[in-house]
Amino acid sequence: MAIDGVRVVNGTFGYIYKEGKWLSQFNKATAKVEIQKAELKVAGDRWTRHKVLGLKGTGSMGGYKVTDELMQEVMVVTNSDKPSYRTELIYALKDPEAWGYERIRLMNVMFDSIDVANWEAGKEITEEWPFTFEGYELLDPIEE
Repeated sequence: MAIDGVRVVNGTFGYIYKEGKWLSQFNKATAKVEIQKAELKVAGDRWTRHKVLGLKGTGSMGGYKVTDELMQEVMVVTNSDKPSYRTELIYALKDPEAWGYERIRLMNVMFDSIDVANWEAGKEITEEWPFTFEGYELLDPIEE
């Protein structure tokens, strides 16, 4: 059966929520889990075998600078005696023509860096927030 082009999910309908609040200024998102493996050589077999040793979650979100709310929130923690800010993000895709919508919860999100200043005359200011995360959950899968 051929793919129905109408059902292809469009990123225009992507949303990012931080602890339940929609972050409307962000317009791009990534998240991936790297599977860390060790190679095993077994006697009597030409195939290289693999053993999973760990998982590493990384991602980012980017968009337009509208407020300093997120920067202030993260800075309060990084300037304290306990600089271990953790939060939760939910990435959602809600294309009305797709088979459904998708929501993915990212747990224990820790931002890697803060853009304190990053601008150029005559251009809109954008921000990029790279992070690591420890665990995810597919809350709502897209299904036919």
